[in-house]
Amino acid sequence: MALAIEQPTTSATRPARRLQLRQLGQRWLPWLVPVLLIGVWQLSATLGWISARVLPAPSTILQTTWDLLLHHNLLGDIAISTRRALVGLAIGGGLGFGFGLLNGTFAISEQLFDSSFQMIRNIPHLALLPLVILWFGIGETARLFLVAFGVFFPLYLNTYHGVRSIDPKLREMGIVYGLSKWGLFRHIIFPGALPSILVGLRHALGVMWLTLIVAESLASNAGIGHLTMNAREFMQTDVLVMGIVIYALLGKLADTIARLIERRSLRWQVGA
Repeated sequence: MALAIEQPTTSATRPARRLQLRQLGQRWLPWLVPVLLIGVWQLSATLGWISARVLPAPSTILQTTWDLLLHHNLLGDIAISTRRALVGLAIGGGLGFGFGLLNGTFAISEQLFDSSFQMIRNIPHLALLPLVILWFGIGETARLFLVAFGVFFPLYLNTYHGVRSIDPKLREMGIVYGLSKWGLFRHIIFPGALPSILVGLRHALGVMWLTLIVAESLASNAGIGHLTMNAREFMQTDVLVMGIVIYALLGKLADTIARLIERRSLRWQVGA
């Protein structure tokens, strides 16, 4: 009968196992603190250290979320809020990106627009809420304007900075090699400015969700903000906290997608 002979662990497999453990740790380590906080929160609520009126237990919030999914159009509210956020991002972010490229590339455009943008940038966009209501009323236009205004400047500043930070010698080299204006933009200006643009996008995504929370308080008849405003009127703390958690999760999802885009777009960059 043949005997199975156990192969000894070679020295080559040990580094591979260490690498696998390190990668596993890097993947799950960011979730350690949130999981611990939720555990402490649940324990404190169970033991009565925290009143349910002040902060319901995570299990209660999960149950509330499940009930709203079954008996209320929660997914519809999330979809409406997401649409508002993305439309505002497309409008404000698109304008910010366009003006950033324009002012970073052409001196005459910078002289015309940049000083005005810098003055407006110092106005807290949420402080414009009463004026926005006077301009647009309390409809959808006001909410989209606030989100678009909020995300404009992160993308504008980072795009402008990215274009202006490109080494002039690279531009000169492109001209020497006979690149057209479009070729210069495609092969030198845009790739060189892309890391800064993506930083601006991540910043804009955070501002987007922060602004949307306030914007949806404008007599909204649908969306997560509408749900939380109704919960405030009826002192439903579990629904309020659930709404905040949903905003946080949507923000985390948006940031994760932005980081994935950044990782794939900057594979050419050393250390990216």
